[in-house]
Amino acid sequence: QVHVVESGGGLVQPGGSLRLSCAASGSIFSIHAMGWYGQAPGKERELVATISSLGRTNYADSVRGRFTISRDNAKNTVDLQMNSLKSEDTAVYYCNTKGYDIVTHADFDVWGQGTLVTVSS
Repeated sequence: QVHVVESGGGLVQPGGSLRLSCAASGSIFSIHAMGWYGQAPGKERELVATISSLGRTNYADSVRGRFTISRDNAKNTVDLQMNSLKSEDTAVYYCNTKGYDIVTHADFDVWGQGTLVTVSS
């Protein structure tokens, strides 16, 4: 099995910064992509940022220029540096990882439990 654990959420004032971290572990042969998705209150989960194994990134228009996603392939971790936070960034942020399971010999698509980011004064 593959597990994903997020950390780093919390309360921050508008204009502040926060860094989210995510670590994948278990029967991982390879990870194709890792990413962060946000679910604001009363809304559906949406893409925030993703990064491929080769480092290709993709950002939601609302966060481009403010958020930076990075990953460490050797450690199977992905971080999201969030700067210039706005109240509308308030959401539960979920880490997602897609790859190949060395035990089941099948692709996996695993979500973390989520970490809450609240941007408020």
